[in-house]
Amino acid sequence: MICNVYISIAQDGSSQVLDKVIAVVGREIVLQSDIEGRLAMIAQQNPKINPKDLEIRKKVLESLINERLMVTQAIEDSIVVQDEEINQSLDYMMQNLAQTYGSEKRIEDVYGMSVSRIKKNYREEVRKQLLVEKLQQQKFSSVKCTHREVQDFFNQYKDSIPTVPPQMELAHIVKTIQPSSDAKEEVKNLAKKVRDSIATGGIFADFAKRYSADPGSAASGGELGWIDKGKLVGEYERAAYNLQSGEISQPVESPFGFHIIQTLDKRKDAIQTKHILFKLGGSGEDKKRTEKILSDIKMRVEKGESFDELAKIFSDEKETQGFGGSMGSVELSRLPAELKGMLDILPDGGISDPLPYMSDPTKPAMHIMLRKKMMDSHKPSLENDFKKIEQMSISHKQNILMEEWIKGLKKIIAWEIKE
Repeated sequence: MICNVYISIAQDGSSQVLDKVIAVVGREIVLQSDIEGRLAMIAQQNPKINPKDLEIRKKVLESLINERLMVTQAIEDSIVVQDEEINQSLDYMMQNLAQTYGSEKRIEDVYGMSVSRIKKNYREEVRKQLLVEKLQQQKFSSVKCTHREVQDFFNQYKDSIPTVPPQMELAHIVKTIQPSSDAKEEVKNLAKKVRDSIATGGIFADFAKRYSADPGSAASGGELGWIDKGKLVGEYERAAYNLQSGEISQPVESPFGFHIIQTLDKRKDAIQTKHILFKLGGSGEDKKRTEKILSDIKMRVEKGESFDELAKIFSDEKETQGFGGSMGSVELSRLPAELKGMLDILPDGGISDPLPYMSDPTKPAMHIMLRKKMMDSHKPSLENDFKKIEQMSISHKQNILMEEWIKGLKKIIAWEIKE
């Protein structure tokens, strides 16, 4: 069957194929460029991979078709990905790339484009990945394994389970850096001054490029494009819908900071805006105040109080707070070199000084870390590594269930390969 082909016509009349549709899945498509992009990413992660290998290309196409099936089902199930979730994922992706390549400049050299352009190019792909993740979580996050199932899994696969690398069992207590009223007022006043400058004839795009702390939109003059209703943070969306087309808001506070918003156009189900973001990062005094809180907690532990209990009382990170701040066992190779060096000199039971901590871009924070126990490399066993093997067993069970579920989706969602 002939593919849909995207063609560029040059001034001399010659034509060049830009892209083509390889598969159609519901209302989603898989383009040749999608396959090439995924292969390039795989090759960067593993240089031994040959992107021209037909079997690998076939597996990549199958993977993309399965993803599009799940995207289609996620949309059918009314699953929504918020705009800030995409921004956070893109920021996390860039942080990982920076660790891999050493700097943003090196990333730009490897990809042949600016960081802002990389984010823009991958934005839609990240949105689809998040839709798939949310759908999978809904379907399979409750899957558990009995003790017997974990034992059976280990007995069946123990020869192929890799050696457990050196690990460190860690816990932490997190305190977000709360800006003082003076620091908050200072940021708000700056936002007001910029807003007044625009209102008296300043060019919005110029001020966005100069002041906005949102790297995803600053380079394009603050423009966010059309965004479906419900995908923006509530404070932003309510303010934007209350504006007339072309009107500029006073500073609007959200979890990200203060925004100056200009509504360009709006429909019942979507809105087109641009904004300038002024982040609330906290002043030097705010950071010192947070350091003092954590240092006092550290001193209480050193005098004999329970780290676990203090974490449950004082930590601001809900994901670990209820578990006494436990971060689980972390492979040493996954720790940033500077952090690993600091933890290496602590004894088991030692606590770090307050350190910067950033897991949520809307909440700058600091934490103290407890080195619970160092574990050398060893062969896995149910006695020493039950939790790790249990998670592997659950993942194995989830994969089996997901394969069966995708087979079912292929029966109810129209799809075809176009070549």
